[in-house]
Amino acid sequence: MLAGRAPLGAAGCGRLLAAGLRPLLCGLSQCWVTAERQYPALRVAEPAKEKRAVRKEQPSSLVVRRFIACPKLARTVRGCLQRGAGPDPQPLLLEFAPGPGVLTRSLLDAGFRVVALESSLDFFTDLQSLENSLDGQLKVIHGDFFRLDPLTKGALKPPAVSSDKLFETMGVAAVPWRADVPLKVFGIVPQQLERNRLWRLLFAMYECSSIYRYGRVELNLFISEKEYTVLTAKPGKSRIYQALTVVAQLGYEIELLHKEPWSSFATNLKNGGLAIPKAVQAPNDHLCLVRLTPQENLFTGSLKPSNASTFIFMVKQSFAKPKSRLTDRLSSWSLDNSGRLLKALEIPKNAAMCNLYPEDYKRLFEALQNSDMFAETLFHDEVLTSTRTMNL
Repeated sequence: MLAGRAPLGAAGCGRLLAAGLRPLLCGLSQCWVTAERQYPALRVAEPAKEKRAVRKEQPSSLVVRRFIACPKLARTVRGCLQRGAGPDPQPLLLEFAPGPGVLTRSLLDAGFRVVALESSLDFFTDLQSLENSLDGQLKVIHGDFFRLDPLTKGALKPPAVSSDKLFETMGVAAVPWRADVPLKVFGIVPQQLERNRLWRLLFAMYECSSIYRYGRVELNLFISEKEYTVLTAKPGKSRIYQALTVVAQLGYEIELLHKEPWSSFATNLKNGGLAIPKAVQAPNDHLCLVRLTPQENLFTGSLKPSNASTFIFMVKQSFAKPKSRLTDRLSSWSLDNSGRLLKALEIPKNAAMCNLYPEDYKRLFEALQNSDMFAETLFHDEVLTSTRTMNL
């Protein structure tokens, strides 16, 4: 809680956060006091300084960022992250874009070891001061989680980060895919290009690249309610059951941990606005804390990291016309014996693409891989390349 103040309830947090991050934190006293520790307060940059940082840093610094600045919400999120944390008395967590570090402090008090990946130089400097006041429990790195392993030549310049360097710093070694989760990650996904960011994580997971070279890294992400609705949609919902749904449900165990109104979060907007993305086809009143754990049995049968991108593009092309019949889609791929194939898979000939379950797509792909009718050249190489090399 804040020094000299009573604990804030939900209503109190909402009133403070309505004006945005800067007015909230500028009211802090010289230190934060918890039941266990006393921390130096973090400062927030003046607007002019924020503008200078935007010109110097990468374009992603223009993205609207959200922060946990309410102690009550921080405790709620900490409780979610503690569930299933394992027997380690000091579990390791990678927290990206921690901003003012309100959740970071709560995690430290609960015994977590935290590696904070922060791209803003203002927040980074203040988090470093917090790191220096502790004894190795916190490590702060200047970097952007969504600029991990960019496809550029030469040495990386922060906030771009190499996952190899990051995992070496954390002391996390690679483990086999079927082993236990080697690392848990927490962060709030920016809503600008949110869908692209989710796709990029999925490609990395299916290809076992970037952070997934180290095993089944668990993601605990605040995403928009709109995207959560898409991730968990059921077949037949043609507007929200999409290629992203199929690929995500096959690849991840998806668990909703918590839903929180947008107004509970602070933003980096000078006017304190919420900047809530509009949604027509799905509800979007909350941010959803979702746990995404890679499926242990993902790479069974013919699906492997080496051909996973082909599988993803088969699904994406299938949803180009989600209400079209599967037989028509197979015919467009010049598969003349599609009727025999569908009979063997026990899939109705007239099934629409939006009515197939994720497992049906995997079985279809594996059957095509094992047949002499399938050629990966059916999928446009230039589209494959442009999506795989997405560099946000």
